[in-house]
Amino acid sequence: MISYAECAARERLALLLDPGSLHEWLPPAERLTSPHLAQLGLPAAFDDGVVIGRATLGGREVFIAAQEGEFMGGGVGEVHGAKLVGLLKRAQRDRPEAVLLLVESGGVRLHEANAGLIAVSEVMRAVLDLRAAGIPVIVLIGGANGCFGGMGIVARCADHVVMSDLGRLAMSGPEVIEASHGVEEFDARDRALVWRTTGGKHRWLTGDCDTLVEDDVAAFRDAAIAALGAARAVTRESLEQEHALLSARLRFDGAEAIDLWAAMGVPDPVRVPEVDVAVLQGFGAGPRAAQGAGQDTGPGVGPAGRSGARR
Repeated sequence: MISYAECAARERLALLLDPGSLHEWLPPAERLTSPHLAQLGLPAAFDDGVVIGRATLGGREVFIAAQEGEFMGGGVGEVHGAKLVGLLKRAQRDRPEAVLLLVESGGVRLHEANAGLIAVSEVMRAVLDLRAAGIPVIVLIGGANGCFGGMGIVARCADHVVMSDLGRLAMSGPEVIEASHGVEEFDARDRALVWRTTGGKHRWLTGDCDTLVEDDVAAFRDAAIAALGAARAVTRESLEQEHALLSARLRFDGAEAIDLWAAMGVPDPVRVPEVDVAVLQGFGAGPRAAQGAGQDTGPGVGPAGRSGARR
């Protein structure tokens, strides 16, 4: 078992994909760096913190991107975002089996301000264009930096989200909430609270994550292969279902996660943070189905017909 969270972006790719199949576009040798960081006296990365390319996964062609959380927290700047957009647009032209996004990011790179914001908006549009073309976008979340900010929105625009129990997904990160509204609103130092609120287990139970796995690269690989045919059309019916789920969730506004799990019918909700993923999947089958999940395709698979971003 190899920890996904402890791997760097290139290590994840080497272990996740078919051996030797990755062909990287715009590799470090191209020296494609941010035009903004040097002006601020900040170090650059020769790949600007993201690896993009084509490869095979289980013998099937995929396009793939992996963010490096160790470089500026995986933040998206102008070049970083342009590489992601270029990957997604080329996928629309070349039509691989799927596009995989190995997301580890705190969101927009604040050092690049509007350039980063524009880049993320272009990534979102490219993801939705690709979905409209019938090519599934699969997001994998399990890095130490989590998936927050603009990339949190991008993740929820995808067809399928795979998370580990150590993964975290939200719009605003804990530190951002605390800085904006005070420690009384959210104590970012309370690790148990952070994972109860944004962690993979919570996201799977509430339907924001489709497949929950252990912190293991092999488990992520298996889940990604299983999701290769997971294209979901964005239809009026699916959007109405999404809005209904969001409306139902508003009833629990301000509730602590354990209270929400109890209201959803999760047995022994206090034990959720400590149980293994396999045990939790047994806990969650009933509550998730009760949310209107539709037909499950296997353990850890969530609401069918989901589309668009959801909190």
